[in-house]
Amino acid sequence: MDVSNNQLSGHLQGNIGNILPKIRILHLFKNDFEGYLPFSIGNMSLLGILNLSFNNFSGEVPEESLAGCFLLQILDLSNNKFGGHLLSSTFNFTELKVLKINDNQFSGTLSPKCSLMSYFDVSNNKLSDKIPTSICNKTNLDTLILRNNFFRGQIPCETIQIQHLDLSQNSLSGSLPSWSSERLDAVHLGHNYFSGSIPKAFLNISDLSTLDISDNRLSGRIPSAIGELDLTVLLLRGNRLRGIIPTQFCQLTGIKLMDLSNNFLSGTIPHCFGRVFSDDQSLFDLNSVDLSTMPYEYRIFQKVISMPILGISNDDLSNEVGLLYEYYPQDESNFITKYRRSSYEGDILAYMSGLDLSCNNLTGGIPIELGQLSKIHALNVSHNQLTGSIPKALSNMTELESLDLSHNSLSGEIPPQLIALHFLEVFSVAHNNLSGRTPDMKAQFGTFDASSYEGNPFLCGLPLERHCTSKDDSPPMPTKSSDVKEEKWYKVDQTVFFTSFLVTYVMFCLGVITVLYINPHWRLRCFNLVEDCMYSCYFSVVITLRKLAVRLYN
Repeated sequence: MDVSNNQLSGHLQGNIGNILPKIRILHLFKNDFEGYLPFSIGNMSLLGILNLSFNNFSGEVPEESLAGCFLLQILDLSNNKFGGHLLSSTFNFTELKVLKINDNQFSGTLSPKCSLMSYFDVSNNKLSDKIPTSICNKTNLDTLILRNNFFRGQIPCETIQIQHLDLSQNSLSGSLPSWSSERLDAVHLGHNYFSGSIPKAFLNISDLSTLDISDNRLSGRIPSAIGELDLTVLLLRGNRLRGIIPTQFCQLTGIKLMDLSNNFLSGTIPHCFGRVFSDDQSLFDLNSVDLSTMPYEYRIFQKVISMPILGISNDDLSNEVGLLYEYYPQDESNFITKYRRSSYEGDILAYMSGLDLSCNNLTGGIPIELGQLSKIHALNVSHNQLTGSIPKALSNMTELESLDLSHNSLSGEIPPQLIALHFLEVFSVAHNNLSGRTPDMKAQFGTFDASSYEGNPFLCGLPLERHCTSKDDSPPMPTKSSDVKEEKWYKVDQTVFFTSFLVTYVMFCLGVITVLYINPHWRLRCFNLVEDCMYSCYFSVVITLRKLAVRLYN
């Protein structure tokens, strides 16, 4: 029975379980139902799939409501207003494989006892205390999402069999675990209190594609071993990492999102960064590929659609494929672009790629090789100490939507070729040492206001208030000739300089003479000082010569 995606409202009938005692699949999601969960649902002894998500159900989930659903394999109560404690007996189903209770108001501790569970999502609740050690020993558990709760302490697992692990936005602390896993595909540990360095053993995960350890208290250098992984997403922002960016990062040709911002990284931007983001991973058709070769979310999906549900033929189950896929959301990663934090999930990463190196201590120039990143959508190198000019090659990044070069020490003119970036929505070169004309107010550059150029006193042209009267109005830039390697951008008039110096010297001398003439006491002190200096110099010379003569004669 499927009445999802409607505008049904009110309370569920109290005797719904008596009316539909032999129902096997019940979809009520995305409606406006409210109130408590009827006790009679426990009379649906053949129920295999129950989806009540995206409604306004509230109250606790009593044991009696689901106690008789012995064959339940998929239970989705997400995005409601359920509260109270998680009752371990309520979720002690021998056949349960998928449990989604995220985005509710559940509190208490975590104690699942479902041995066959492969997917467990309890994110965005109010669960607290430590993560139980028993969760580490569940060999069938593929996906564990505990994001945005109040879990504390250290990660208890020494070994892990999970493929997708999301413990972000909690209060976990201690050092990162030294895992060794051949199954782990995605790790989300961001927004916690992990400290210490990144251990090499933590990176001994061959199939890892997503690594998010952002916004912690990690320190030390970035291990070069990260570059040996086949990563799609790498988020290290908001830590205390130091040192240079390892050149091994240039091996991450399949990377889609790389965020190293808000650290203490130094050195230059590797020139070989022009090789990253080079793999063109386009979307694929689920009907034309082998799911066993796909990332973890597709392998899990294959596992779910093969689950036998009592009394449902393969043909009937195939009609549920589209709905079952909703129980396995693809990997989700957050990336700051266009001055806002955006969430990119699953296949959308095939359309999105970005590099964020902002808020570090990087020096040197912007490598020309970055212009080879023709498929990148966001580039942010702001708040560093970069020098030199803006490379014209950046105009080759034809799909760029956000370009932030602000708060550096860049000089020279803004390349007019940048107006070829037709998808550019955010642009900033503010607070640099740029000069000359701003790019023509054409295409996307016609949408940028003066804030994109502020802090560059030698820039002129629209949208700035300072207009360019002629091409020579802007200060001349350094030029190279055969005689002089470097010339200053300013020019000194020697006649004016020496005239002003002579006048100042004469005025100073006249001032001293006037003071001595008016004040006889100062005049006497001045003459005595001159006399003392003369005698001191005289005797110093005489004594030195006498000593020298004595040494010569002896």
